[in-house]
Amino acid sequence: MSSPYKLPEGNVQISLSGGRTSAFMLHEILCANGDLPERCKVVFTNTGREMPETLDFVQECSERWRVPITWLEYTRENNSPTYKIVTRDTASLNGEPFTELLHFKKFMPQPMKRFCTTELKMLTIKRFMTNYHKWENWTQAVGIRFDEGHRCKETSNDRWQYWYPLALAQVTKFDVAEFWGKQLQAFNFDLMLPNHRGKCPSGNCDFCFLKSEDTIAYMLRHHPERASWWINIEKEMGFPFRLDRDIEKMQSDLDKQGDWIYDLEGFFCQADDGECTG
Repeated sequence: MSSPYKLPEGNVQISLSGGRTSAFMLHEILCANGDLPERCKVVFTNTGREMPETLDFVQECSERWRVPITWLEYTRENNSPTYKIVTRDTASLNGEPFTELLHFKKFMPQPMKRFCTTELKMLTIKRFMTNYHKWENWTQAVGIRFDEGHRCKETSNDRWQYWYPLALAQVTKFDVAEFWGKQLQAFNFDLMLPNHRGKCPSGNCDFCFLKSEDTIAYMLRHHPERASWWINIEKEMGFPFRLDRDIEKMQSDLDKQGDWIYDLEGFFCQADDGECTG
């Protein structure tokens, strides 16, 4: 029986979100295929709101596993969306790609209209693949596990088709946790972000509006300085990411009351320590 991690025919683009699940997927693909052929590219898209530990983790995956990872960021040239290739040393650290997108859109993404994921990640990758590599069509590997199979999409209605090797291999969150536990013990190698109630609260964009109130409260307690961009961009744009949430008020209220008052349930992919995949 063929391995679920064997590369499909044709061009393949592997999406690395910077989280443990997609990194585990990359590791298993490398184990099953060895050095990746030219027709296979690994891509990480940086929004500028990832935690420094996430950026370090992506860089370490590349160095430890000796696999080239292209770092991309959304930008605009001549009033048109495009991409730029960056590195760990040149990557945006204060939400610059996200800010540029919001200034152009002049309105905010919402839970049901996540154009941030579409533009900052999915279409940025598409522009890179079609313009830089001149690919017409390809298969995109996405790190969605077997136990979150409801997130798998049948088709993209675009130039790529989806490939979910972790779902095919029936990998669960416990398998991913076990793998990284062994990596940490043997090599001191892991995404160096703590868990909170079994989740990685700092995964993906630090204060993503899809995260639960409880997770946002955790971030406000442990990384209050990182809330400034979210508070300031809402004031600048004159509209919140979510009508039911005021991060600035939550920040001021935390000293007066405990975290127990906040909702534990996240939204969509963030509900179970998910990684932002579109």
